[in-house]
Amino acid sequence: MKLSVIIVSYNVKYYLEQCLESLYRALKDIDAEVFVVDNHSHDGSVSYLKERFQNTHFIASSHNLGFARANNLAIQQCKGEYVLLLNPDTVVGEDVIMTSISFMDSHPKAGGHGVQMLNDCGEKALESRRGLPSPLTAFYKMTGLCKRFPTSKRLAHYYMGGLSWDKPGQIEVISGAYCFLRKAALDRIGLLDEDFFMYGEDIDLSYRLLKGNYENWYLPTRILHYKGESTQKSSFRYVHVFYDAMFIFFRKHYGGMSLLLRLPIKTAIFIKASCSLVRTLCYSIRKYLGFNSFYTTSFPHYVFLGGQEMTAQCRRIAMEKGLSAEYYTGDKESLWHKEADIVGQNDDANKQICIVFDTEMFTYQEIFDKFSAHPMANVHIGFYHKKPNVIITTNEIIEGNG
Repeated sequence: MKLSVIIVSYNVKYYLEQCLESLYRALKDIDAEVFVVDNHSHDGSVSYLKERFQNTHFIASSHNLGFARANNLAIQQCKGEYVLLLNPDTVVGEDVIMTSISFMDSHPKAGGHGVQMLNDCGEKALESRRGLPSPLTAFYKMTGLCKRFPTSKRLAHYYMGGLSWDKPGQIEVISGAYCFLRKAALDRIGLLDEDFFMYGEDIDLSYRLLKGNYENWYLPTRILHYKGESTQKSSFRYVHVFYDAMFIFFRKHYGGMSLLLRLPIKTAIFIKASCSLVRTLCYSIRKYLGFNSFYTTSFPHYVFLGGQEMTAQCRRIAMEKGLSAEYYTGDKESLWHKEADIVGQNDDANKQICIVFDTEMFTYQEIFDKFSAHPMANVHIGFYHKKPNVIITTNEIIEGNG
């Protein structure tokens, strides 16, 4: 078998369904198996999706195992030459998997690779290429020098700022959102470190691949990553788990450093975590007191592009939910031009527009390529899926009745 795909999921039923739909398009004519490890969701994910994806192996845990342990559970059952760790809040282009396999077949020293991840506006995610968080690299990141000099090879090493976005290149850290691995390398260096409950395990695994004399790569082929829809990043739990992972990685790989170097770094991590907790607390207080309405942006305006059946269904949903919307029906070529006109007429940077595509008419690859060419911060990608009759965007899932 060529490939084993593993998705760890927690309470993201419709995002996972969308991910699986895009994945199976990309797996056409590839000898592959797909595992979904559900970390004790309470949204009915497993029973709902088992009926729709009968060729998928579902593992329904009775506890939340965390990301590393859940992945390891499936890796131990894998039969593929390659293993892909994939987040449920991703959408993969139709050509991505084949491109990944071809690259690995032609680069035997590659232990793994990541891809170009886009947000829902088509902007490139910096997490697509990362350097190891060595003490100096971490210092540049925490002090803001990395952000201020984003193309510097030294100061922006955390995000590999000196690399081209358009060419394959060697990197140090592969993102866990799309982590394409050689199974023989995993057999040699070991599986994910289960001391990491969530976050940091991809950095640790990437570091061990490099230590094992493998290469880590970035490929410019594209996916969409909603960037953590399964995680409430304004929660105390998120802050605690994220910075705890930083401490674990630092202790594991840099514990032998002198106290003079360890102490400032640990202090910086502690200060950063404390500041994040204070911001989280302020956000929670504002929300509790009802002040958050002063900080919200306007509701999005939806633009639906698709066939007659799609636009009719979306019209019903928009009327039921009270959405601000407009609808365009036609073939792919005419609607591509219409999409360009809509974006061109949008001269209000504060007006949020969500262009919702008919997934039976447009390929994901076409959508990603088009948005990445001219990303706009207030124009977002949305999808309509016929079978579940839902509209999916980065901020919300809108279900139709019936």
